Amino acid sequence: MAIWLSLCGVIVLIAYLLGSFPTGYIAVKQLKGIDIREVGSGSTGATNVLRTLGKGPGAFVLVLDALKGVLAIALVYWLFKFASSQNFIPPTIDAQLWQPWVVTLAGLAAILGHSKSIFLGFTGGKSVAISLGILLAMSWQVGLATAGVFAVVVAISRIVSLSSIVGAIAVSIFMVILHQPLPYILFGIAGGLYVILRHRTNIERLFAGTEPKIGQKVATPEQTV
Repeated sequence: MAIWLSLCGVIVLIAYLLGSFPTGYIAVKQLKGIDIREVGSGSTGATNVLRTLGKGPGAFVLVLDALKGVLAIALVYWLFKFASSQNFIPPTIDAQLWQPWVVTLAGLAAILGHSKSIFLGFTGGKSVAISLGILLAMSWQVGLATAGVFAVVVAISRIVSLSSIVGAIAVSIFMVILHQPLPYILFGIAGGLYVILRHRTNIERLFAGTEPKIGQKVATPEQTV
């Protein structure tokens, strides 16, 4: 039992480290030589990269951040498949019951890592793109439905933060409607609330009517000199 719990713990830790990998920070540093945390919203996520460097780099970071989430969950599936084939899972453990809980823990760890990266002094992004990757790997139906809600809201409002907040709310609803396991529903609630909390400054700007829309680029340090 101790070995099995240790393996699960290692996978959750790896999920956190995957989430912590600072894709946006590295991309902007390599392309512009600036710290993305010092421009725009201060987030290292795809939206701030989009506003700072444009569509290409923004899309690149979006895809890589989503892939981090997919990989974090894929590792859990691999662990259970490998452990089952090698009889590593204790006979007292019901793998079908355990797997959703470990998936949920790994997903939450990856989200936390993205926003509180150990490589960036526990700063980071808003955890939206990585959450989408996690959802697609956890339940592709919920992931696609949430992405659809995001796309509709962003098409109407042209505001990414508003679309992210609405999407975060929709996750829990889709988890229930699509009859997902209890751990996934709890993930939808906890992850959604966390994403919303990460957008609290955006919410303030939304109420003030000052939240930037898609297409509005921010000035980089070299442009303000």
